[in-house]
Amino acid sequence: MLQRDIKDHWFVDYEEKEFPHVQVGLVLDSRRWRELDPFVMMAEDWFKRGTFGDHPHRGFQTITYVIDGRLEHIDNHGGHSILESGDIQYMNAGSGARHAEEAKDDDIAHTLQLWLNLPKELKSTSASYQNVYSESAPVSQFQGGQIKVYSGETAGLEGPLEPLVPFTLSEIKLMEGTAFSYELPADHNAFLYVLSGELEAGSSRTIVKKSTAAMLTFSREAEGKSELRLKAVKRSRVLVYSGKPIEEEVVAYGPFVMNSMEEIRQAYRDYHEGKFGREVK
Repeated sequence: MLQRDIKDHWFVDYEEKEFPHVQVGLVLDSRRWRELDPFVMMAEDWFKRGTFGDHPHRGFQTITYVIDGRLEHIDNHGGHSILESGDIQYMNAGSGARHAEEAKDDDIAHTLQLWLNLPKELKSTSASYQNVYSESAPVSQFQGGQIKVYSGETAGLEGPLEPLVPFTLSEIKLMEGTAFSYELPADHNAFLYVLSGELEAGSSRTIVKKSTAAMLTFSREAEGKSELRLKAVKRSRVLVYSGKPIEEEVVAYGPFVMNSMEEIRQAYRDYHEGKFGREVK
């Protein structure tokens, strides 16, 4: 089986913001989209109510993982939900979504939001949402740890998330000294993000600590499964994301991800002409 290693890793820098947006860290930078494909960017945010009110999106998908606090989602198609720690919301913005993502009441919401690209032929699909609550994601316990699968198949489990493109997401918890081999599709680009603790990762046993993101090696021509070896130096919690590269041009501008700047301009025109629907209140 193909052994994955750490290709690049970095510690996330955090920036304090003005109230009600408390703090933000850029986990994945959209300027690196070619090597991140199919991922566009990922941000870690701490925020109070009033930060992410009514706003539009087009041309991509979001996967929002709630680390702490409560996140209230409202969209202009009548959707409403409240997510808590360990819950995930998937959104397909497709041809146009308009929604709000706010901290509930007086909470400080702490979230990770990944932007997952759509291929050109799927950018015109209808907007949709799916919540995956923590307790609905299957879990496998093993000596010294556990794995929870939100999307994709691994460890004999299948996650309930139903994205439009091949995508996997798992959360792995390890006690100090525990080793675990995580299987993922060999032809997927992949990265991990350490939520807590310290681990050895990959065939090089690279040390990755809390608030570290790491891209994994991979081959587009590979088939079948690949393996990422992890070993906890300290009690750890890590998220592993993977997706199949789309290999199309990406233009990410404001709240839109398209294939050209003209498509971005068209998205803004459509939004200002009311084609994304009514305001979310």
